[in-house]
Amino acid sequence: MSFVLVAHGTRLPRGVSLIGDLADRVAQTLDRPVHVAFVDVLGPTPAELLSATTDRTAVLVPAFLARGYHVRRDIPAHVADSGHPDVTVTAALGPDPALIRVLVDRLLETGWCPDDSVILGAAGTSDPDAMRDLHTTATGLSAALGSRVELAFAATGEPRVAEAVTAVRARDHRRVVVASYLLSEGLFQDRLRASGADLVTDPLGTHPGITRLISNRFQRAGAEVSGMRGR
Repeated sequence: MSFVLVAHGTRLPRGVSLIGDLADRVAQTLDRPVHVAFVDVLGPTPAELLSATTDRTAVLVPAFLARGYHVRRDIPAHVADSGHPDVTVTAALGPDPALIRVLVDRLLETGWCPDDSVILGAAGTSDPDAMRDLHTTATGLSAALGSRVELAFAATGEPRVAEAVTAVRARDHRRVVVASYLLSEGLFQDRLRASGADLVTDPLGTHPGITRLISNRFQRAGAEVSGMRGR
């Protein structure tokens, strides 16, 4: 059985390295290889990896924090193009309570205080399902922190993070902290850091909670596949 972690892709070497490091950590946890594929910018693509594998079954975990075009359209299209006869694709990583715990940890690491105003900084999307997922995460983080968390975007959607930082600071006259809801370093994380916020958390990818979440997705899906084959 092949395990494949599917990410978006970036031209920035540090972003590619982070996804590779994350896959290595998951592989160590599971004690088996975890391959990496990308749906955009660089390869190998999921179709290329799947068509090259000799394993009879494969499990793909989308390394995306919400549903969206890449999860609902691109990945299934790659699976179909690969010709592989037996591929299981899990749900996207978010929304999930584990991600809320990681966000809270990142805020604490960065120096967040309960009096601070918090903005959840996401890449953004035009997909209605993905947007609902992002609002679900913002609501969950609000509940965890005991205060309202604004949602803003680095790329697609309004408000943009820099605009939200300015508006929140003018309204609340408190420190503004941007909680990065991004998996890896890259252009969007750079935009969060340039937003004018007092504090910006690191991406989620290297947190142990992300490794556990992805590992659990592989384990559950793999066990289900093995159970079905054993019937």
